[in-house]
Amino acid sequence: MSTRKRRTSDSFPEWYNPEFPNPEECVIGSLLDLCRDKHPRKVFARFEGDVQWTYEDVWFKVRRWAAGLQNIGISADDTVLVWLPNRPEIINAWFSINYIGAIYVPVNTAYRGDVLSHVIENSGARLLIAHHDLISRLTDIDLGQLELVISVGKPPEISLSIPIKDTGNLEGDSEKVSPSKEIMPWDTAAIIYTSGTTGPSKGVKCSYFHFYNVGTLAVGFIDPSERCFINMPLFHIGAAGGVFGSLVRHASIGIVDGFSTTEFWNQLRELDCAVMCGMVGSVVAFLSKRPPSDEDKNNPLRRVVVAPVNSQVIALAKRHDFEYFTGFGMTEAPMPLISEVGTILQGGYCGRPRDGIECRVVDENDIEVPQGNVGELIIRSDYAWSMNHGYVNNAQATVEAWKNGWFHTGDAFTCDKENRFFFVDRLKDAIRRRGENISSHEVEMEVLQFPDVLDVAAIPIPAEEDEDEVMIVVQSKLDQTIDPVVLIEFLIPRMAHFMVPRYIRFMDELPKTPTNKVQKKLLRDEGLTEDTWDREALGIVLKRVRLD
Repeated sequence: MSTRKRRTSDSFPEWYNPEFPNPEECVIGSLLDLCRDKHPRKVFARFEGDVQWTYEDVWFKVRRWAAGLQNIGISADDTVLVWLPNRPEIINAWFSINYIGAIYVPVNTAYRGDVLSHVIENSGARLLIAHHDLISRLTDIDLGQLELVISVGKPPEISLSIPIKDTGNLEGDSEKVSPSKEIMPWDTAAIIYTSGTTGPSKGVKCSYFHFYNVGTLAVGFIDPSERCFINMPLFHIGAAGGVFGSLVRHASIGIVDGFSTTEFWNQLRELDCAVMCGMVGSVVAFLSKRPPSDEDKNNPLRRVVVAPVNSQVIALAKRHDFEYFTGFGMTEAPMPLISEVGTILQGGYCGRPRDGIECRVVDENDIEVPQGNVGELIIRSDYAWSMNHGYVNNAQATVEAWKNGWFHTGDAFTCDKENRFFFVDRLKDAIRRRGENISSHEVEMEVLQFPDVLDVAAIPIPAEEDEDEVMIVVQSKLDQTIDPVVLIEFLIPRMAHFMVPRYIRFMDELPKTPTNKVQKKLLRDEGLTEDTWDREALGIVLKRVRLD
């Protein structure tokens, strides 16, 4: 490997080095060996139930399972499916797979039926390591090339066309494990499947350098003495990045199985976590609407990445005394945009291009749009293998995404004269009404200001002449009933007339992916339901104010 360049004083962000790393900086096996040699007794992971692993513990456990994987025929570049919740075994499985140069393929624990079958077949995996309660979902679906299922927990008494064995079959001799090839930063470490909310899930091929970027951007500022809180599911790139970044910095992780509004701050205190891998989706809204407490500032949280920045984020950070920054990232591209710590810019602000990345806002022909105009964000990196290198077994999607040598995000953005980038909407979620393009994101941000709204999704409802009407699907705070007329009256002075929703539907809970993203496709497919409220049916019609 070449000698690393000297970093300049104005590197952005200051905790991140974009240059191509040496293997020991970003390859799981090399990192584990190094950490075990340097500080074997240091705690690497704390789990729920007062379980903790030192670096020596995790090194030993990983080598035993790595040897077991080799004993059952898994070698470098094989894909292995891992279908587990946030518990110790998922860390063991992931690291063991990568330790021998095989490819880690985590599976969304909500998957079942055709979606599950698609991931199994698309991955080409011969081995699945699964939680015992999930294995029954494998009956009556196509198992692709699977040859064996390892059950974490007592194997269920069901019949499959392939064997189901317990984790004893993964216990090998830790002294007899060795990768069959030298593992390098450009090798594929994982295949992470996208949420699949708008179509079949795509398997994103991620190198070790890709994972290194995710982790060192999101939590690269972590001190080796600190611990990173992981409550997003570990099949999500953000959660995996929190683990990877903590390992790179020889720090620690605290893992819980999912987000809990009532337990969130208690979990942070119990696990003593100073850093968090991300407050995304509706997490901020849920936490913001908890009653104030004298214990609000009594927590160890120092810094967290949030998305998006809004008045709730600013107030929550002040109330609980933590730092925050924002950015834009996706499974395919580790945070090409990142903000300054403590930014107060709102309106979809995602920051500036980080070191090593170029960003442009373009039209449908990849021609850069005038400053301030809406277009698609496209990106490319100065360093090979630092982003995704395609979709597994999906050449067409890979070519479309990497058109003209730039990765196309599918997201609408604007850019100002200060080279600051602002998220507008997912291109597929944009709403067009009366000749105006409407950001569903902006509609949602305004609706969330209503005191009794807990969560909301804005979606288009097809209307005449290829245009849309705006619909919001609202989840109210517990035990609160919202009068739609009062909500509309609240919104009218806060947004343009064409943005004010025509339709309102109330739901006890919005449909979510396990990564806490609203499944808008399900809501769009359902369209107008019998319980949908229509303001125009009540004679509430809004028109443009004509100026003299």
